[in-house]
Amino acid sequence: MGHPPRGLTTRVSQQELTNKSLSTQNKSSALGKAGLFYLVFVMFSYTTGGPFGLEDMVTTSGPGMTLIYLLVLPFFWCIPVSLVSAELTTAMPVEGGFYRWTRAAFGDFWGFLAGWWNWSASFLLGGAYAVLFTDYLFPGIAGWKHYVVSVGLIAVITWINVRGIQMVGQVATALEIFIFLPVMTMVVMGFMKWHHNPFVPLIPPHQPTFKIFGVGLALGLWLYSGYEQLSTVAEEVENPQRAYPRALALVVPLSIAAYFLPTLAGLASAGEWEQWHTGFFSDAARIIGGSLFGRPWLGTWMTLAAMVGNVALLNSTVLTTTRMPFAMAEDGYLPAALTHRHSRYGTPWLAIVVSAVIYALLARQSLGQLISVYIWLRSATTVLTVLSAWKLRRTRPEMPRAFVIPGGRMGLVYVVGAPVVMAVVALLGSDRFALIGGAIAMMLGPVVYGVVASRPR
Repeated sequence: MGHPPRGLTTRVSQQELTNKSLSTQNKSSALGKAGLFYLVFVMFSYTTGGPFGLEDMVTTSGPGMTLIYLLVLPFFWCIPVSLVSAELTTAMPVEGGFYRWTRAAFGDFWGFLAGWWNWSASFLLGGAYAVLFTDYLFPGIAGWKHYVVSVGLIAVITWINVRGIQMVGQVATALEIFIFLPVMTMVVMGFMKWHHNPFVPLIPPHQPTFKIFGVGLALGLWLYSGYEQLSTVAEEVENPQRAYPRALALVVPLSIAAYFLPTLAGLASAGEWEQWHTGFFSDAARIIGGSLFGRPWLGTWMTLAAMVGNVALLNSTVLTTTRMPFAMAEDGYLPAALTHRHSRYGTPWLAIVVSAVIYALLARQSLGQLISVYIWLRSATTVLTVLSAWKLRRTRPEMPRAFVIPGGRMGLVYVVGAPVVMAVVALLGSDRFALIGGAIAMMLGPVVYGVVASRPR
């Protein structure tokens, strides 16, 4: 693939990563750091945000299979990925996280692909979250007015992120508390009005197999993705070796509950599984809550929560994905200008702004059109992440690891094998659009690397 960019070698030493971490910390002394409390809310905001977005699984895979997916998939996807992320973050708490883990384990080419695929995947979702926010806030507008509102939200979130992870954490905390209240209210009232068997039917009658076990599974993997993503801001967290594993231990079960309980309550009380499409949690809340003074109070509250949920997702997406171009620029893959830090806040402001501009340019697509392609890129980076844990156990056994994946060798086999198998199953079950679009999106990575690596040294 040609020569690596200036200043890079085909192998990254542990000392180089340590020096890079210390250098970055020295240069970012003005950077406010987040403690465990804010880290938990930012992580939950990025990985989950709320139950919104899973409704199509019910009609695609069936209510019973959806509930099974929500309970079982974590053991094959987010739980093993979380264990890997906890171990590697304590071993290498560097800006760029899993991108630099992969580079340390497998060299420049695969490290570049991990970073590029992840940054590209963020393009698919960043703009879509702004579009969904506008759809909820102004369901009747379209055209340039719709676009202006979407871009305006991106601009506000960009400003918050330039201010740093502490402010991002404060905003994420406020947004998630607002979301929790109606969701918990719906769950309690839904269980009190249990009228239907939520597991019936197990799968939809006459539904193509690839939709049940392909499209539905891809949606499930999307819901439980991103637990390695907060590793990209490890240097912006207080004592990441201690905080990161603790945050994961709190967020993973919280995320499972945030998906499973509202879905169970909605199906058991509101029923109508054939009507479950994006936005149906608001309809389910309306059915469960009834009217107050002639208004569907719980349905309106849930709609506001869904709108706020998209703001929370965009807020955390900008935080976690914009450190990728910053880290890649530090390593010589992208223009050095992307390493510029804000003189007051210490954040990589130019990398944040450039990413936000790309999100704004793409803020015209729906989330549903992009998930099937996104999951290819996300699955690829996840597979590289878990394989890095296996590789670094073999080549860098001397690295200090404050947290070690439990279970010895079998534990390592589990955390590596389960996500790889799930990724393969999901990709084999992809529909034609996802198969072509995902393959094209992934192949762009080696092409870009070839261009970058062929530059004169």
